[in-house]
Order: sequence, then C-alpha cells, then structure tokens
Amino acid sequence: MSPAALVAGRRVWLCDLDGTLVDSAPVHAAAFRAAIGELAPSALGSFRYDAHAGATTREVVAGLGVGGDVADRLVRRKQRLYREYVAAGRVPVFPGARRLLDHLTSGGRTAYLVTSGSRGSVERVLAACSLGGYFSGVLTGDDVPSGKPDPAFYRHACALWSVDPDDAVALEDSAHGVASAVGAGLVTLQVNAVKPAAGAAQVRDLDEIADVLDQGVSGSE
Repeated sequence: MSPAALVAGRRVWLCDLDGTLVDSAPVHAAAFRAAIGELAPSALGSFRYDAHAGATTREVVAGLGVGGDVADRLVRRKQRLYREYVAAGRVPVFPGARRLLDHLTSGGRTAYLVTSGSRGSVERVLAACSLGGYFSGVLTGDDVPSGKPDPAFYRHACALWSVDPDDAVALEDSAHGVASAVGAGLVTLQVNAVKPAAGAAQVRDLDEIADVLDQGVSGSE
C-alpha cells in the first residue's frame, strides 16, 4: 500500500526526532566516541553507533559491557558533550522537516514527539532548531521505564495523549523505532533509512511526505 493510502484520514502524527527530523546521528556518534575514549578506551575499538541508533544513551552504554560508576560517568559525559555540540549549532534540521511540520499543524492534524533522547538533550535540540512549537506533547526516554524497540514506548505515548492507534501515524528512521511503533499497532513510515525495517512503509525523504499531504489537500478541494 502506498504511503498516501496509509496516512489518509489519520489525524495524529507521532514523530521521532534523532535521524528523523534532525540529522543528529554524526553528533551523537562523536559525543559517544569522545566519552568512551576518555572513560572506557578499551571499548572504543568495537563501538559502532549505527548499531545502537534509536536506543537511549544508558542502553548504549550498557551494551558496551561497562558497569557501575564508570557507566554512570560515561552516560553523563556523553550527554554533556552532546549538549555542547548542540549549542555549537552542529545538529541541522533535515530538509523538508519544517515544511512537513507546517503541513501537520496547519492542516488540522496533531503532532507529538516520541523520542528515546533524554529530556535535557531533546529540549536543547528543539530550542536550537526552533522546532518546539510544532508539538502538542513530548515523550522522552526519561519518561518511560523501557525504550525503543520495546512497543511499550509507543503504547505509553498513545495512552498518555489518549491517541487511538487507528487514527495515528508514526514517523521513524531506525529499526529500533520502527519495531516499537509497529509492535504498538501503528501505521509507520520510515524515512532516511539505509536499510528498510520490517513493517514500515518506506519514504524517500520528508519532502515526499509533505508532497503526499499536499496531494491530499488538493484532492479534497
């Protein structure tokens, strides 16, 4: 089924942030590598951020096999570095992101942000990229007991905002995010993906989704 047919009539959009609306993966990777190099250098050689995309910082650190005080320090150091990079303007908005969000908020739809990022980092990105005003609510990795790919993440979002999954679309980039959304019974679009994830409809980029919404408006006139 085409993306246009999948999203037709659905009024609620649950949007991921990192890798979906903002091109933050290189900056997250740089912050992780710097923090690991300082605090757990023996783990640096095998670290590949793309294997963890969509997971929380603490989950990524746990996957390194680092525990105790070192793990806590590593989480804090990575987050601090990432926030410094955000403040320095190193996280750009993907082309088409503002166009898509403008379509959603001006077309009678409701957009929520559903992200594994920590609240402090997410708030800084939204402010730095001037995206905060688009969302009726924000759910972060700090607000739930388990992150993506657990479907409980998206189920929690739907329960929090009284969202009917049959009226909603999830917008994701990572396999972790797609698994969480699809597992929660949501129609899911995957964007900016090198490798397609099972259960999601693939879209080229955010402008393609905005074009779909344009066509829907024209078709209703």
